[in-house]
Amino acid sequence: MSKKNPMNLKGLSVAELEEFAVSMGEKPFRGRQLFEWIYHKDAAGFDAMTNMPAAFRRRLASEARIGSIALRDRKRSPADATTKLLFELDDGKYIESVLIPPRTAYREEERLTLCVSTQVGCPLDCVFCATATMGFRRNLTAGEIVDQVMTAARIAERKITNIVYMGMGEPLLNYDEVMKSAEIISTGLKIAAKRITVSTAGWTPGIRRMADENRRVKLAISLHTLDERARTELMPVTGKFPLAELLDAAEYYYGRTKQRITFEYILFDGWNDSDADVRRLVALMKRIPGKVNIIPFHSIAFSLPQGVPAALRPSPPRRIDAFARKLRAGHVTVFVRSSAGEDINAACGQLAVRHAARAERTAHDAGSLKHVASH
Repeated sequence: MSKKNPMNLKGLSVAELEEFAVSMGEKPFRGRQLFEWIYHKDAAGFDAMTNMPAAFRRRLASEARIGSIALRDRKRSPADATTKLLFELDDGKYIESVLIPPRTAYREEERLTLCVSTQVGCPLDCVFCATATMGFRRNLTAGEIVDQVMTAARIAERKITNIVYMGMGEPLLNYDEVMKSAEIISTGLKIAAKRITVSTAGWTPGIRRMADENRRVKLAISLHTLDERARTELMPVTGKFPLAELLDAAEYYYGRTKQRITFEYILFDGWNDSDADVRRLVALMKRIPGKVNIIPFHSIAFSLPQGVPAALRPSPPRRIDAFARKLRAGHVTVFVRSSAGEDINAACGQLAVRHAARAERTAHDAGSLKHVASH
């Protein structure tokens, strides 16, 4: 550690902060005090940590820091109060989070969900997702994930009650940092593990690892269809982990944890909204206890997709209602989510992709002007 490269303490667990304190010649309880100041009290600097010796605080200021991601844009939907947050990381890359209020009038006991990112971009290339058009840049650290929650908490009009790892990136491809951040969020930010959901596109080794480690956070699987061919076109990860392998992993997870799985399902017109699709889902729920979460499709036409993406359209509302009604008739628990924040590009990746595109255009225009001026 040095002034040039101070250690970022945000993202360290209790045990890691205790070890850090010991490395500085202090007792382990100083690490627990640091944990409380950083996460419980959201201290921005070491001067505020008045229950620690002044000499230790001076050393902390010299050799450590409490890093923070920078809020660069904030858009609030006038229609439903969904709020999209665009963050810049230390290396100049961008990620985003979304605050999603309940669809009814605010009451203190109602939920406020924050959807967080786990990667800059994503390597899985789901054709309906704007993040996929970015490609993959890097994984986020636990600190960068936790800081999305801490920054959003300062902005929110009330307490954040639920966390969903369903923003930019595939959480199970960043397993260690994701699970570490979830532990910090549950112990440091006091959001119970049962209110934290990790959503995966179907990375089966991560699902099995969650089961073996008996993780108490909830699991959601972006399923979208039980037709192998259609899912492979929608989600290329199916080529690596076919549906049979994915469902085996899901069954293993339920068998080990006894936690019901949420199966996320976007209804695409003519792709996955037939009676045959209903029957497949009913059969799946008999095999693996869970629920179906029907979520809206936000167009990514702005990213100029070609091929399959250009052909994707949301199922008409009447067909969505009929699909849900038939599932319920088959004794399936179904939630139909209304579209949140479509007017502010709230679907994962949309704001970051637009921002990156603007930045690239600006850089290109500046380069062109420089080229012209030099001739």
